[in-house]
Amino acid sequence: MDVVILLLGITLMYSTPLVFGALGGVISERSGVTNIGIEGMMVIGAITAATTSYFTGNPWLAFLAAGAAGAVVALLHAVASVSFAADQTVSGVAINLLAPGIALFSCRRFFDGGATTPIVTKLPKVFGDGWMADTPWANLNVNVSTLIAFLACVIMWFVLYKTKWGLRVRAVGEHPAAADTLGIDVYKTRYVCVLVSGVLAGFGGASVTIGIISQFTPTAIAGQGFIALAAVIFGKWTPFGTYGACLLFGATQALTIILGGGASIIPPSILAMLPYAMTIVVLILFVGKSVAPKADGVPYIKGSR
Repeated sequence: MDVVILLLGITLMYSTPLVFGALGGVISERSGVTNIGIEGMMVIGAITAATTSYFTGNPWLAFLAAGAAGAVVALLHAVASVSFAADQTVSGVAINLLAPGIALFSCRRFFDGGATTPIVTKLPKVFGDGWMADTPWANLNVNVSTLIAFLACVIMWFVLYKTKWGLRVRAVGEHPAAADTLGIDVYKTRYVCVLVSGVLAGFGGASVTIGIISQFTPTAIAGQGFIALAAVIFGKWTPFGTYGACLLFGATQALTIILGGGASIIPPSILAMLPYAMTIVVLILFVGKSVAPKADGVPYIKGSR
């Protein structure tokens, strides 16, 4: 029982940043904007959360600040991709290249030349302060960001499939010209979706630095944004499908930690590769079977058909 709870706890903990990042990818790509820059937005969110938590001592304020920082970076992507019809992949790659440098520069400026921040105040645990302290579930080491991530998934599903605005988002992502003729503002819709994706990616970065490791390091994100994008494809651009894919990747990470902490005959270097190897396998097996929104990655020019 204890091993099962441990495995579940680690799975939920490590899948949470992926869920935030992947949901950001879902909402952006549903509107027709490919957001390769999720990784960079998570990095900016991670350094912002750690810095804010250190100086204010308030992890909730840090969490919100990380979302705002992610939105600022996403705004740059939206301006390039939507307003100027730039190549969305190039814009996202540029963000991924710039973000780690900005984060490291900021860290050195705020923390006396250090490449890492001091230990910061973390988000509260779900099962803490005596809550279910006498049960095995007290060992389920997850914080409130895990619950927020699940709630975000439910809200996104409801918005996309049960509201008029969600219908408009899906229409813009499938056939923006037709949506335009019906009076839907394609540019505004895409801007909103990209900004929301930035907020969620920022939350994902925050859930690492103030939810898991308690500080910012240059390797805090370490490709999780790209794994999140793989989860979007595996989940077929749906909130719950993507959530399930993130749990799968989180379980792979949990298995890596559990096997690495025991007398495993598998070398640690091989175990460390498992999450990334799983990402490659998923892309090989499912990328050809998953159908993206038809206008995903295609800049819209008003008046075009």
